Amino acid sequence: MPISRIAFGSTAEASEPAALKAALAEFISMLIFVFAGEGSGMAFGKLTHSGPSTPSGLVAAALSHAFALFVAVSVGANISGGHVNPAVTFGALIGGHISLMRGILYWIAQLLGSVVACLLLKYSTGGLETSAFALSSGVSTWNAVVFEIVMTFGLVYTVYATAVDPKKGNLGTIAPLAIGFIVGANILAGGAFDGASMNPAVSFGPAVVSWTWTHHWVYWLGPFIGAALAAIIYDTIFIGESTHEQLPTTDY
Repeated sequence: MPISRIAFGSTAEASEPAALKAALAEFISMLIFVFAGEGSGMAFGKLTHSGPSTPSGLVAAALSHAFALFVAVSVGANISGGHVNPAVTFGALIGGHISLMRGILYWIAQLLGSVVACLLLKYSTGGLETSAFALSSGVSTWNAVVFEIVMTFGLVYTVYATAVDPKKGNLGTIAPLAIGFIVGANILAGGAFDGASMNPAVSFGPAVVSWTWTHHWVYWLGPFIGAALAAIIYDTIFIGESTHEQLPTTDY
């Protein structure tokens, strides 16, 4: 089972130059992603005078997040693996593809990157609000948890199939594109219901800057469960014990 392969690492790993460079790469990739993704929502709000959400706004959000994530994963891939998501890091940890110590470094960097991106947005837009993720009318917290589980499952399954699997071959070259596509598609599916986060860091930054924590736990629980399920299923069934190897973090 993948869980039996979880590596804890050592405290010394936290000070290794390679680990620190990887964490910095995650910070920068997350900053790029959140600044573009959250910024597009703020721009839409300004253009529509904070009007109600529209189909065009949903499409714009899906496209901006898909494009930005494609770039963010690409620029970090050769350094940190381009996780750009605490849930993806958790999925890699469950499968034994990253140690817990390095995972903690990634989580800290990802959360800080999101917060800094939102602070920069708030300042550069003249004080506009960085809206926290919220549930739509008629959507319960557990409806949203299921949404986040399923959407994040699809994301992390895609990561495993295109970036983690040792048998991926040339498919690995399109991993950033496939990852961006599944996030964009999931935003089209779930954005109108709970914002379609799939990424605890993306939810964390706006929540900190706007200091809005209503239902925030949903955007941690759902993605982590979805990531764990995807990692266990893909690693157990499609990678298996015979082909499993401890992949370097530059390859997820």
